[in-house]
Amino acid sequence: MSNGEIISGLYEAFARGDVPAVLGAFDESIEWTEAEGFMYGGTYTGPNAVLENVFMKLGTEWEGFSAVPSKIVDGGDDVVATGTYSGKYLGTGKSMSAPFAHEWTLRDGKIVKFRQHTDTKVIADSLGL
Repeated sequence: MSNGEIISGLYEAFARGDVPAVLGAFDESIEWTEAEGFMYGGTYTGPNAVLENVFMKLGTEWEGFSAVPSKIVDGGDDVVATGTYSGKYLGTGKSMSAPFAHEWTLRDGKIVKFRQHTDTKVIADSLGL
């Protein structure tokens, strides 16, 4: 399986709500970076930190949150995905849709690094934050 296929499968698992499958694709020392200015901005190390600081919040603070890729570019160890975030933020009752670009780095079939790029102002303005 190519690294692009691994990442494609990861988005499919996330869409199904299969968090164990998503976490299982991570290296134990994954570095996960959410964009500065995003509500969960920061760098988290290890699958449990990503689960607690990102995925649990997406699952409890949002209704119908999704990250849908429109393009995945497989560059070997580095994979880039572009797509659209959408969902309703329960804290304000408002919905948003915003583009994203995700950088993924894999080593030996495991994800060792993730970096999010998105327009945090569009998201904040849409949600009334």
